[in-house]
Amino acid sequence: MTEPTVLERLARVSARIAASGRNPDEVAIVAVTKGFGVDACREALAAGLKLLGENRVQEALPKMEAVGGAEWHLIGHLQTNKVKQAAGRFALIQSVDSMRLAEAIARHAPSQSVLVEVNIAREPQRSGAAPEHALELVVAVANLLDLQGLMGMGPAEGDPRPAFDELRRLHDEAEQHVGKGLPILSMGMSGDFEAALAAGSTMLRLGQALFGPRAT
Repeated sequence: MTEPTVLERLARVSARIAASGRNPDEVAIVAVTKGFGVDACREALAAGLKLLGENRVQEALPKMEAVGGAEWHLIGHLQTNKVKQAAGRFALIQSVDSMRLAEAIARHAPSQSVLVEVNIAREPQRSGAAPEHALELVVAVANLLDLQGLMGMGPAEGDPRPAFDELRRLHDEAEQHVGKGLPILSMGMSGDFEAALAAGSTMLRLGQALFGPRAT
């Protein structure tokens, strides 16, 4: 049996977005190309997906050189020793989770667009600022970089809705604290994006839903 194309998978995702009561044209999709090659990146672009996301700088850079026409997002944890390679290269760094990291980015690219990542799952293995300290970090980052919003991941197990609802509340409070609109609320992946949409996500990060299972 032939595997569905990215275009066919995208049509299914769009139908699910619409079935959830949201307008697919108003929800940004970041095609997560982690573990997939250059051909997959090009297929995503041909399907109309212009936002490509990578977890690791070292995997992203060769793809960025080989694939033109994409807007690249860094969605994985950024180590401070990789900031020099990443700052100014990605259209959006979604994983700023500390002042130390924000300051390092600002030294290299003070106009870098970023999201503050919040550990809404409260799982110790996950990166992200603790929710109780997130607003303090948001205000500080907004004074250093081009803050566009918040990002978070649902829990590995269980109902993701409480975590997503919390991030939506933090996002709304963050807008009040920084005194401007923050257009991006990045939450929802292949296994939980309908719950994220119900909570108000404006940006989904989808890998397997678009490309199929990753090779193990």
